[in-house]
Amino acid sequence: MRREDVRRRLRDLRHYGPVVPVTDAPRVSTPAPVAPAGPRPVAPGSPLWRRWLVVVTAGEAAGFLVPVLVVLSGAADTAGAAGLVVLLLAGAAEGALLGAAQASVLAREVADLSRRDWVLRTAAAAVLAWAVGTGPSTWAAAVLDWPVPVQAVLAVVAGGVLLGSIGVAQWTVLRRHVPHAGRWVAWTTAAWLAGLAVFTAITTPLWQPGQAPVLIAAVGAVGGLAMALTMAAVTGRGAVRLLAGRRRT
Repeated sequence: MRREDVRRRLRDLRHYGPVVPVTDAPRVSTPAPVAPAGPRPVAPGSPLWRRWLVVVTAGEAAGFLVPVLVVLSGAADTAGAAGLVVLLLAGAAEGALLGAAQASVLAREVADLSRRDWVLRTAAAAVLAWAVGTGPSTWAAAVLDWPVPVQAVLAVVAGGVLLGSIGVAQWTVLRRHVPHAGRWVAWTTAAWLAGLAVFTAITTPLWQPGQAPVLIAAVGAVGGLAMALTMAAVTGRGAVRLLAGRRRT
């Protein structure tokens, strides 16, 4: 190499610095994206809500058919306490079927949920609700002689027990697994209030004096299905809200 060429290259290095081949450039590895830690949220309108709507509607509708068939058979017409006991047993069957349907859905989200406790406590609460709901037919005459304020207080208490008994019973199981489980009582109370309102709106104009027992039972079954659908829609939304942000166990 000539002396002039060497000088020129030295000047180039002084002004621009050494040229580093591309192949010698350090490689920077990009880390793979990592999923954020924490619970997986359950969005409203999710498959959980749809599954709950179908399964719980079917469970409650089937359960409500038990007291409907008992009334249709005339077994509840037995004089005295025997007729009330028959209705309460039918109510227990309704509660057990409802509880089994709900537990089958919840168990997929809460692996350690006790289905046995859920079903038994739901059945017991249903018996209490039926006792309150059918009780006035046995002691209404005596209550009418009480002061109006006492009747009003009794009506409020009875209504609270009727609407909230199942939610309170189920809360005793749910609180072991879900934070803020007390909100379930409010959701179930609202659900049964809406469901019974729908049932009354459907059956009241359709039930007429002198109808055949089969027609009465059919109207009750239709009203029961609408009640079950309404109740399941509301409680399903409550289940989604309570389980939102909770990792499946």
